[in-house]
Amino acid sequence: MKLADITNFLETIAPLNYQEDYDNSGLIVGHPTDEISSALVALDCTEQIVDEAIAKKCNLIITHHPIVFKGLKKFNGNTYVERVVLKAIKNNIALYAIHTNLDHVANGVNAVICDKLGLQNPQILSPKGNLLKKLVTFCPTAQANQVRNAIFAAGAGNISNYTECSFNTEGTGTFKGGDGTNPYVGEIGKQHQEAEVRIETIFKVQDERKVLDALFNNHPYEEVAYDIYPLTNKLDAVGAGMLGCLPQEMEALDFLHLVKEKMQAKVIRHTAILPKKIKKVAVCGGSGSFLLKEAMAAGADAFITADFKYHEFLMPKTNLSSVILAITKPNNLHLIC
Repeated sequence: MKLADITNFLETIAPLNYQEDYDNSGLIVGHPTDEISSALVALDCTEQIVDEAIAKKCNLIITHHPIVFKGLKKFNGNTYVERVVLKAIKNNIALYAIHTNLDHVANGVNAVICDKLGLQNPQILSPKGNLLKKLVTFCPTAQANQVRNAIFAAGAGNISNYTECSFNTEGTGTFKGGDGTNPYVGEIGKQHQEAEVRIETIFKVQDERKVLDALFNNHPYEEVAYDIYPLTNKLDAVGAGMLGCLPQEMEALDFLHLVKEKMQAKVIRHTAILPKKIKKVAVCGGSGSFLLKEAMAAGADAFITADFKYHEFLMPKTNLSSVILAITKPNNLHLIC
C-alpha cells in the first residue's frame, strides 16, 4: 500500500487544516509514493518506539504527538528529536502525526473521553472558525441544475444536518468572445446576453479542489466566472473541547471517583470541592487551560483535562467559580488504535 493511501484516509478523518497554528500534524518523514508494509501506532515517537518499529519491520509510525514541533537547523544527533528523525530516515521508516486535528473532530479524542464518562449529547465546546468558504458562480439557466448537483456531490452545500444548500438568483450575463475563443453561445466579436442563474453555496476549505473541479467539468462555458470568499463562520462540528451532561446529577466527590475510575488514573488533581452537584461536564484531552473561560461560560459544573498551567489552575477558586478541574491523562492511544 502506498503511504499516500494511508495518509489520505487519515486526513478524511482529521483534515490537516483542523490543527492549531502551532501544531505540526501530518507527514513528517517519508514520501507519499513509499510502499508501506506495516505500521506501528504510538502516543509519542521516541527512540524506543523507532527501535520497536525496526524490530517488528514496520516502515510507518503513526503517533498522536508530532516528534518535530519546530524547525530543525541541525541533524547531528545531539537531541533526542534529531536522533529519532535520523534513525527513522536511515531505516526507511515514515513518521506521521495526527494531533490537534484529531482533537478537534466531533468523533475524536474528546468524544472518547465523553464516552468513557457516559456524557450525553456531547457538543463541541469552542467551535473553530475560518474552515469554510463561499462559492459564487454564474451559469446558464438550462444547466443550473447540472452544475448545482455536481458541486453538491463534491461536498458543497452542507450546513449542519442540511445538505444541498444554495441560494439562486436569476439575472442576465453579458460577454463578447475575442479571437481564438469558442463561446458556448453567441458569436465571436459580438456582445451576447444570456439568461443566467447566480448560484451561491458554501464548502469546507479542504474540499475546494474537488468543488472547483466539479464546477469546471460541468459548466458549459469555456471560461467559468466564479468568486470564492473566505468565511469566519464557526463550524459547530469542529473545534476544541466538548461539553456533555451526566445521565443524573452526582455529588462532586463521587464524580471525581468516577473520573479516576473511568480514565484509569492512579492520581487526579482537582480544585476545592464545592457544595454542589455535578451535571454538565466539559472535557479537553491534552492541555485545556485555554478553554477554562469557555467551560465556565457554558455553565459547566466540572472541567476535565490532562494538564493545566499553575496560575490558571487557581482561577476557579479566586473567581469563586463552580467549575471543578480534575487533571488526568486521557488514553489518546485508545482512539488512534
